[in-house]
Amino acid sequence: MTLFDPETDATAASAPIMHRRGLMLVISSPSGAGKTTIARKLLAADDQIALSVSATTRPRRPGETDGRDYHFVSQTDFDQMVEEHAFLEWAKVFGHSYGTPKAQIWSRLKEGRDILFDIDWQGTQQLHQRAEADVVPVFILPPSIDELRRRLQSRATDSADTIDARMDRARAEISHWHDYDYVVVNDDVERCYDEVRQIIAAERLRRARQTGLVPFVRALVGDTTHPRSSI
Repeated sequence: MTLFDPETDATAASAPIMHRRGLMLVISSPSGAGKTTIARKLLAADDQIALSVSATTRPRRPGETDGRDYHFVSQTDFDQMVEEHAFLEWAKVFGHSYGTPKAQIWSRLKEGRDILFDIDWQGTQQLHQRAEADVVPVFILPPSIDELRRRLQSRATDSADTIDARMDRARAEISHWHDYDYVVVNDDVERCYDEVRQIIAAERLRRARQTGLVPFVRALVGDTTHPRSSI
């Protein structure tokens, strides 16, 4: 029996390596619906996903690190970045500005690394306008408005007025659910997490993202004459 030897087998040595382009995974939800929990679970379980670090003008909170949690900048510097078109998307939320710097985003996608965005519907629209083919938008809904309020109250970190403001904003955000390709109801965090994982798995297999697919199929069928496959 002849053993397979990758160092001497010419066919194996010349076979193309499969590659894929990374994706921009957007997870949006009203405050309290669970996007932060889902995002943390994804980052802990999947080393192919990296969190997009936004620039923000809001003050740094205890325990936050500049460059890891956010890029903390002044409003003047933020406005300058907007003028220089340095953001893929940006928005003002509760009086503070947030934006996604372009730096390293494109190179990460080209390397096949996925990027997780924790942004609202406004930022998602801007991303979609600039990079539609790369964006995978997922919206997480609470099981009910009453449950959403209960979750916000259980945090015991906001005043009643702040919770009321968050609820008003939540209703406005939920009204944009139809702008997303995927909508998941978070009535059980583990089930919601599993459904988001299934979305990621399917999106990674999209033909358009398989950048090594054409040469791979050409090698399978022995086609070395045509510059492009018919698939």
